[in-house]
Amino acid sequence: MEERQNHKVKEIIDGLGNWFLDEERLKQGRMTDELYPYEKLFEPIQINRLKIKNRIVMAPMGNVSMADETGKPGQKMIKYFIERAKGGAGLITSGMTPVSWKADPSYGDLDSTGIFPRIDSHRTAYSGWRAIAEGCHSYGARFFIQLAPGMGRVGNPECLTKKYRLPISSSWNSNWYIPQILCRPLTDRECRRIIRNTGQISVDAKELGIDGVYLHGHSGYLIEQMTDPAYNRRKMGRYKGWQSFGLDMVREIRRRCGAYYPIHYRIDLSLALRETYGEKMDEDKILRKFRNGRTADMTLDYMENLVKAGVDAFDADLGGYDSWWLPHPPNGMPPGVYIEIARLVKEHFDKRGIVSNAGFPIPVMAVGKLGYPDLAERALREGKCDMIMLGRPLLADPYWPQKVYSGRVKEIIPCIGDHEGCLGQFAVGGHPHCAVNPRTGFEDIYQDDMKPAERKKKIAVVGAGPAGAVLACTAARRGHEVVLYDKNDKAGGMLIPGSRPKIKFEIANYMEYINNEIRRISKNYELKAFFGTDVNRDMLKAGSFDAIVTCTGTKPSKPPLPGINLPYVITGADFLKNPEMADKAEKVVVIGGSDVGCEAAYMLAYEMGKKVKVVEMTPYFMKKTCTSNRFFMIHHLEAAGVELINCARLIGIDEGLVEVMRNTLDTVPDPYITWTPALADNIENPFAKKLEEAERPMKLEADLVLICTGAIPDDKLYYECIKEHTAPEIYNIGDSFTGGRVLEAVKAGYALGTTI
Repeated sequence: MEERQNHKVKEIIDGLGNWFLDEERLKQGRMTDELYPYEKLFEPIQINRLKIKNRIVMAPMGNVSMADETGKPGQKMIKYFIERAKGGAGLITSGMTPVSWKADPSYGDLDSTGIFPRIDSHRTAYSGWRAIAEGCHSYGARFFIQLAPGMGRVGNPECLTKKYRLPISSSWNSNWYIPQILCRPLTDRECRRIIRNTGQISVDAKELGIDGVYLHGHSGYLIEQMTDPAYNRRKMGRYKGWQSFGLDMVREIRRRCGAYYPIHYRIDLSLALRETYGEKMDEDKILRKFRNGRTADMTLDYMENLVKAGVDAFDADLGGYDSWWLPHPPNGMPPGVYIEIARLVKEHFDKRGIVSNAGFPIPVMAVGKLGYPDLAERALREGKCDMIMLGRPLLADPYWPQKVYSGRVKEIIPCIGDHEGCLGQFAVGGHPHCAVNPRTGFEDIYQDDMKPAERKKKIAVVGAGPAGAVLACTAARRGHEVVLYDKNDKAGGMLIPGSRPKIKFEIANYMEYINNEIRRISKNYELKAFFGTDVNRDMLKAGSFDAIVTCTGTKPSKPPLPGINLPYVITGADFLKNPEMADKAEKVVVIGGSDVGCEAAYMLAYEMGKKVKVVEMTPYFMKKTCTSNRFFMIHHLEAAGVELINCARLIGIDEGLVEVMRNTLDTVPDPYITWTPALADNIENPFAKKLEEAERPMKLEADLVLICTGAIPDDKLYYECIKEHTAPEIYNIGDSFTGGRVLEAVKAGYALGTTI
């Protein structure tokens, strides 16, 4: 049994690179409604003595920067959670909430302020938490608060440079962001203080009407660091035993809160570092320390003991910060990626007859890309899990539960897995929101956003990419007469080629949603869409529009270098529009290591079996991309044998050859490192080696060259209309204003659509 459990972990890890070659598995990622009506999703379930109205749980989605600087939940945070309760989820869970602010110096900014909500010291914060719990209860949802005793080695290392305090951990571990900074081990006395604080916070939560507590023993945070021998290498004291910290914490909560207050525990069945990195675990000086991680069978034994101590429910997956894509699955990972992990846990508990102290079964929640109604329902019907935990799907559409229950699956806004509006915001000073739902995280602002227009206008929208499509549908719903034009045969803009790689199945789902929404709005409102139509200034002038909005996208940017116009040199967009252009090529060189270049390389290597090299001028590939998506892509490009050439600049292309100048000094970073992140430009690592330069020429053989060096706004039509006064109001949004992402395009389309 133990061998099977550990083998299953390795099987999941090994299959992540090419899972999409199984067409049946790829089909699971479609927004279909074949199993409607969804009976299991909407059955009630019990956690301890608490009854939950259905099997849908909102996952913790890091509610940072949603409270004030003292940690009191504000209207932004309150309305954000209540919106998900309105949408029909049975159980709402908060994001990370500290229990010991002073114990972990990485939590706070200067002057005892910070980005996290708090419940540990300021009684003024209580009213915010009570408002969330009462608001969720008003819509029949339960609310659990997620408690996090500390960040530890994955916390902000600026506590050293700004406050002159070392970060903390279970042992002398390197900080994840800046490995040159060591984290000091907590003393046993400090551990006991954290445990007492956790008990106090839990009973405070109970008194405030919060329905349960949720321990963050996952992803490499402090509980994980104390309860996984990968990080806990203590030689003496009570907490050298790697299970002791977690068990003592649960016992203290149970002592303070009584037998029937629900305790939910978030855990990874294994960090899966050995399964992910193989021999690198013995070669790299950072990874080498973490070789002896918890295996699946060790975790199951620990989970049994947690139940004996008082835990009532679990959700389980794989991985931590050192393989960040595993617990935060990006768009390249398969649908339902961790259903089998939930099944392993559930089978183990069932086989051993494990029940809670209160005598109830232990619900096991499946996590990881489960926003596909048929897939979620099937997992429940087949007994692989007891509940379905949805994070990003409920950011993309808070009304996912209601729409699923009523069979309106085609109206669900699907998550696209880009992480740019949710996780990606944490590193750049933002709060959780969503690339495809502009209201998420702004519910406090958009309270009367769909009020009817005061004056009906005739509006032309040129371009049906995300910006144009959202604008057109929003303006039409408010009562305007809208005419939407696009040169393609359907809506989507650059998402059309962007959805060609099989790993971009979520983009394909979103594009299908956009087109369905245009058809739906056209039937019920004054929206007319004309596809396959090129529009010019004269056509718009003749239409006598009150307002014109240009959303005309971008045009490729090519470096003016020798050979750039050779017939076997094409843009990344050209390739994605017509992948058959690569059919006869064996060796492909991609110029540009941002998202488009790396995703094209992935498609060429995995789907088409090509030998691929990617050239990037800067030290880091995909630096501006969310770490989870970036790490996943780089790790699997390496696994496919794709050569990543950083600190290299293109100087010319000849017949069959690409000529570059490359920095070959030892200070050039290893492009394949995925266990330490690339720091944001505004954070300086004072211990980093200075990048020295010494270029040498390099010639790369190529049958095909893809130029993926960016694009520039195609704003010609906008300025023509401005010059000729083609309409009283003229706007330019989306990529034709500035090249961006779905996130910026959707926000612009909605903002203008609600105010025009």
